[in-house]
Amino acid sequence: QVQLVESGGDLVQPGGSLRLSCAASGSIFSIYTMGWYRQAPGKQRELVASITSGSSTNYANSVKGRFTTSRDNAKNTLYLQMNSLRPEGTAVYYCNAVIRVVTGTTYHYWGQGTQVTVSS
Repeated sequence: QVQLVESGGDLVQPGGSLRLSCAASGSIFSIYTMGWYRQAPGKQRELVASITSGSSTNYANSVKGRFTTSRDNAKNTLYLQMNSLRPEGTAVYYCNAVIRVVTGTTYHYWGQGTQVTVSS
């Protein structure tokens, strides 16, 4: 059993900053690519940023230069630093991870989501 738990969502004014965290726990053997997705009301879930086990990163064009993702492999934790937030960034942010569990099987896991609201 593996769990991903996000934290850090909040209400923030336009131009403000937030840092999201995603902690993975359970029967983990290895964590491969991790990523952040978001889903705004009435819209499809979209990729925000991803990071490989070797720390190569990829970002959606809409957040390049403003968001930074990183990971602490020793803590099995993923981060998303969000700067210069815009109202269109309002969404539920989800953590995703590709994890090989101790039995040897690899699965995709999702967190429960954390709400980010950008509004004055």
